[in-house]
Parts: sequence; structure tokens; C-alpha cells
Amino acid sequence: MYDVIVIGAGPAGMTAALYASRSNLSVAMIERGAPGGQMNNTAEVDNYPGFEMILGPDLADKMLEGATKFGAENLYGIVQEVRDCGEYQEVVTGDQVYQTKTVILATGCEHRKLGVKGEEEFAGRGVSYCAVCDGAFFRNRKLLVIGGGDSAVEEAAYLTQFASEVVIVHRRDELRAQKVIQDRAFANEKISFLWDSVAEEIVGNDMAVTGVRIKNVKTGEIHEESANGVFIYVGLDPLTEPFRSSGLTNEEGWIKTDDEMRTAIPGVFAVGDVREKNLRQITTAVGDGSIAGQEVFNYIEAQKDVKVSK
Repeated sequence: MYDVIVIGAGPAGMTAALYASRSNLSVAMIERGAPGGQMNNTAEVDNYPGFEMILGPDLADKMLEGATKFGAENLYGIVQEVRDCGEYQEVVTGDQVYQTKTVILATGCEHRKLGVKGEEEFAGRGVSYCAVCDGAFFRNRKLLVIGGGDSAVEEAAYLTQFASEVVIVHRRDELRAQKVIQDRAFANEKISFLWDSVAEEIVGNDMAVTGVRIKNVKTGEIHEESANGVFIYVGLDPLTEPFRSSGLTNEEGWIKTDDEMRTAIPGVFAVGDVREKNLRQITTAVGDGSIAGQEVFNYIEAQKDVKVSK
């Protein structure tokens, strides 16, 4: 039986494994892909403290080295279920059942895709889902932001500090964002709008995005809007399907925790992008992971005291 099983090996999961294992706990990380999570799909990271710039996969490698140096195991598996057995938890993968005193859920989330031609092809070459991550690479360029909610409009405003022009493409004739956020966007001279419009195709050359084919949903008219980058904000989907029946998530699937990363089930913690929170960055994920890694140690020690008192 492990002291801790961390499900997911992104920055939050790897940091949790580091902190738990350096407390002399037996730790296993279970990851369905390459350790690093979304960092592996990030060409350059220039907002992580200590590095002027580092490639996402390189940062992932460094974190994995740190996560395993105190003995944490790095296992491959697709977790199908976590069973609450009272004094311990069972983590079920396709062909294994692992027993553990505590679990840290670090499965993250994924950006909801448009599903249009060119989106996958130009990912990292003009197609982005994170203005904070990639906005600085588009100085004095024209950008399109697709979406009309809080995130889309806020990120469009953020991008204006770099871009020469930002065009918000929205399928309706009014935004869904909060009014105060809308008012800021309407007052920003760099932001314009394409109403009643959806992206039909992202186009480009051998190097990068050059534009988007836009369809007006009312008239059916299609035109190509030139752009050097496309930022897509049509939602995020938490990777929590195996845990939704356990009562850990809200209606949208995000896992609810307190400030110590504890969930509603004793001994089960959650960290990183999978949590119900506002800012999802590598730095915030690392912060979550460090707290959870310490809290599982405190939890296990407290359980020892309970057994002794009995």
C-alpha cells in the first residue's frame, strides 16, 4: 500500500509528489501520457520564475527529475475509478488496483476545441488557448479572439497590450461577459467585433496562421479575416469523468477543495487546473501541489494519532 497516489503528472501532480516523497512518504504518480501535461504542448514558457525562457517540454523534464529524486514512482495508466474504502482508497486502472492511504487528484483540464479545419494543424503556430502564456509573442500583430464570455473578453483586453489590433469573433449579437468587462472592451480602441459570426476554418502557410474563414450565421456570408494569431476561448473541460459520481465536483465537473486542497472525502485532495478556481497557470499549479504534498503528510500523521488514542 502506498502512502500517496498522485493521479496526473502535470506541474501540480509532480510538485505534490516531490513534497510528499521528501517527507519520506511512499508515492506513486499515475499518468496517462508523457509527464508534463499541457507544458508538453507549450513551445516557450517565459513567465515561470527562475527562467527567462524555457521550452515547455524541458521544464516538464526538470520537474519530473525533481519529482522522482526522493523515490516517487512514475507509473503509466488510465485511471477509471477511485474507490473510498474508509481507512484507505483504491485507485483502479485498466489492469491494476492500487491501494493507498491518500489520493491527490491532479488530472487537469483541456481547452474545448472549435473542431474546425486548421485548428490542430496550426496549434502552437498561431493558434493558442492562453493569452497570458503566448500574448507577448504577438507584439504589433493583428489577433482574433473567438468567444464571448468572461474569459474571451478579458483575454482580448489583455492582448491589446501587445497586439496592434484585436478582433473578437462571437456567434451572437451581444457578449455573454459581465457588463463591467464588456464596458472595458467597448472602451478599448484596439478592440473591434465581428457579431453573429463563427470560425469555419483557420488558414495559413507553411509557417503560421494567416487568417480565419468567418461565416455570418444570419446571412450565411463567408469571408476571410486576416490575422497573425487566433486565441480560442469557448470553454474548458475538466478531466474528472472518473470522479463525478463521488460527489467531489460541482455541476460543471470542477473539483471543489478548501485552501488546504482537501476535498469532501477524507484523504482525497485535488490540485492544479482540475480545481474550482480562477487562475490556471503553471505557477498556481505548483503552489497547489506544494500545499497538498505537505497536507497528505499531516493527514497521515493525524491518522496515526487517532489509532494510538483508540
